[in-house]
Amino acid sequence: MRILIADDHDLVRDTIAMFLEAEGMAEIVSVENLDAAVQAADASGSFDLVLLDFNMPGMDGLQGLTRMKEANDGCPVAILSGTATPRIAKDALAAGAAGFVPKTLGAKSMVSAIRFMVAGETFLPYDFMQQEEAKTVANLSERETEVLRGLCEGKSNKEIARDLDLQEVTIKLHVKTLCRKLDAKNRTQAAMIARDHKLL
Repeated sequence: MRILIADDHDLVRDTIAMFLEAEGMAEIVSVENLDAAVQAADASGSFDLVLLDFNMPGMDGLQGLTRMKEANDGCPVAILSGTATPRIAKDALAAGAAGFVPKTLGAKSMVSAIRFMVAGETFLPYDFMQQEEAKTVANLSERETEVLRGLCEGKSNKEIARDLDLQEVTIKLHVKTLCRKLDAKNRTQAAMIARDHKLL
């Protein structure tokens, strides 16, 4: 089994390589950017699986994925990331990635995911995909959006403060800002505007 790990962080590359070597995976090649990954595939033939760091030099979003897939003769290429969102993970799969591997995945889970993808399956961690992406609407900050969601659920400032682990006075300030941004006279109208415009 030949695995190529492309990541610009030495520690990440070395740690994953160590996991895989401990599991007896035959050949692990590690490089630090996309150009080096493409060159490695060109020089030694396709790998059973390539793990590409989403944020490393040369990736240019998911364009790097397409380039690597061509260099790897269509063999599985997966995205590896410590910061990408569930939306990026879905986009990566839509663009032909064999899977999406968060860097937070435990050693055993990562080895299992790699075996899975080498076997031709698609890997997408359920827990990671269940995380709700930070939604921001109508030029509201993420926190303002959370407060607005509380208003739409009919919660009091005190309840919203408790849910978000904030002071009630902070929630009052957010409500005031929300009303200004949504051009609402009060909290009730802000919630109605959010519903009418399907902001949440």
